[in-house]
Amino acid sequence: MSLVRVVVTGATGQVAYALLPRIAAGEMFGPDTEIDLRLSDIPPMIEKATGVVMELEDGAYPLLARVSASSDRAESHTGADWVLLVGSVPRGPGMERGDLIRKNGPIFVDEGKAIAEHASKNVHVVVIGNPCNTNCLIAQHAAGDTVPADRWSALTRLDQNRATSLLATKAHLRSRDVKHLAIWGNHSATLYPDFTNATVGGTPADQVVARTWLETEFIPAVQKRGAAVIVARGASSAFSAAQAIVDHVKSLVTKTPGDDWFSAAVVSDGSYGVARGIVSSFPLRSRGDGGYEIVQGVTVDAFAKSKIDATIAELEKEREIVKDLLG
Repeated sequence: MSLVRVVVTGATGQVAYALLPRIAAGEMFGPDTEIDLRLSDIPPMIEKATGVVMELEDGAYPLLARVSASSDRAESHTGADWVLLVGSVPRGPGMERGDLIRKNGPIFVDEGKAIAEHASKNVHVVVIGNPCNTNCLIAQHAAGDTVPADRWSALTRLDQNRATSLLATKAHLRSRDVKHLAIWGNHSATLYPDFTNATVGGTPADQVVARTWLETEFIPAVQKRGAAVIVARGASSAFSAAQAIVDHVKSLVTKTPGDDWFSAAVVSDGSYGVARGIVSSFPLRSRGDGGYEIVQGVTVDAFAKSKIDATIAELEKEREIVKDLLG
């Protein structure tokens, strides 16, 4: 049986609280992998994190080999195989997206440097804290050449899951019946859920439901789903975010079946005209070892291209906002 060392930052937050027991139970890495789980948070939250450690211990998870909590990255990140950067400063009242980016930027500079200095040479990093694409870009640059670009990813799987569920519900089918529904671009209100290549029950999506609905209702519903959750429950998505993180990592550590694909934001290699170095969501296929490839040959019609261009333009603008943090 193998052992994987996993760091979760922002370990006392809502998302982490929903996520940690699922990692401990083996949902992320499978039944043949033991877990060394490291909870990372800021110093004022470590007493609370200790309570979470106690709960994890009390769960008596057979695969949980070790669990700890620390505010010292030199302790929590040492030898880490996977670092899940969940923690970030939330967007406050009246705060513009650019303000949030600047507020979180230094946090992810520090995370990138700590990962480069302390983590395993084979580390993989997933950025969840928003704005996750640009936070991932910042941390990746801070780590320099120590951690290869293809080890970094940011979470757009929640957007894919939302889009899949909404489309399946509209078609009166199950989520498992939806395939090839990719998310392109930024995890923001400009993201593009690509229905033009999606199938529902093996049939092109726009032959199952009206294209007018897909263009005018489906896309904005996916883009605004997170805000709708906040309005409805008075807090941001937690267990759906945890589900997406589990799905994201499982998709990277499991070979993608058949001709399927999944969505994640990764460092662009120039595919589909997306500027090299931008952290953008693409349709991906996994080799099953944590690595991936961007799916090539996906049809991008004029409608899709206009949507992709808009979300990439936003990512380029965000990169400009943090250019001083990119070294």
